[in-house]
Amino acid sequence: MAEPILHVSGLYKHYPLTRGVLFKKRVGSVKAVDGVDFALGRGETLGIVGESGCGKSTVAKLLVSLERPTRGRIHYKGEDITRLSGRALKAVRRNIQMVFQDPYTSLNPRMTVGDIVGEPYEIHPEAAPKGDRRRRVRELLDVVGLNPEHINRYPHQFSGGQRQRIGIARGLALRPEVIVADEPVSALDVSVQAQVVNLLGRLQSEFALSYLFIAHDLSVVRHISDRVGVMYLGRIVEIGSDEQIYGRPTHPYTQALLSAVPVPDPGARSRRERIILTGDVPSPTDVPSGCRFRTRCWKARERCAQEVPVLAVPEPLQDLGGPAAHPSACHFAGVDHSNDGT
Repeated sequence: MAEPILHVSGLYKHYPLTRGVLFKKRVGSVKAVDGVDFALGRGETLGIVGESGCGKSTVAKLLVSLERPTRGRIHYKGEDITRLSGRALKAVRRNIQMVFQDPYTSLNPRMTVGDIVGEPYEIHPEAAPKGDRRRRVRELLDVVGLNPEHINRYPHQFSGGQRQRIGIARGLALRPEVIVADEPVSALDVSVQAQVVNLLGRLQSEFALSYLFIAHDLSVVRHISDRVGVMYLGRIVEIGSDEQIYGRPTHPYTQALLSAVPVPDPGARSRRERIILTGDVPSPTDVPSGCRFRTRCWKARERCAQEVPVLAVPEPLQDLGGPAAHPSACHFAGVDHSNDGT
């Protein structure tokens, strides 16, 4: 990869847990994001997948500065943006925009579509002359497949898919270079999901966008992403290309997730081994020692409780090359252990 447009290193976000009313005492922390590293290339789509509560949305908020990291660095075009404030932060925010998950709550019901899409111009007046803003809003509505004549309508007059298009138009208003899409299709019907994903793909080519696409549906991520990162309990446990993650997954958690993806072909479905994970996801306030997936993993051994696995190409796979040789945070990636818990 050439120099990435966005580079995240050692990113942490811990929320304090306190006890008491008048004199609050810190008694622990919620480790929402607990050491995340990744890079996003220009024009690339990086998908981030994982179960609810694994920290995906917190990563999104950190990237657009809705939250401040506990520690770690976010570099945008080589500049560390984690400590910016005031005008410098405002300038960066213009180039990194967000599309929110729920189109039913992310749009102000008291504002017209024209006001919603044009609101970024009120915050960044240098982005468009005041007399030209309405024309630009109409153009944006047309670009995302909406009727520009509906500029004076309110959000409740649109369907869920149309509302998400409004949110996408708002995200495009300032001509950003990076779009952080936080589960942008999870609240939509399946048929509408495909339309929105296809729209995002077209807009990426038209506006030279880089996407961080967050979702819990592996099938949706596969259709839009160039690379995929799998998150579990605040960390990325495996990352690689579409071919690597879906064709040769090496982390047990990724293998379990993929085994649950519906397969339309009955023959292929009967031949596929279904991996059933035992136990619940541990609390982010009390993560397991060593590998945090070990409490649910059939490959777990004593080493897994003592050593934190590093996100790197596993030694048994380093000389193989090809789809198998990609970073995975597992001591036994590439080692064949039967699913028997022994």
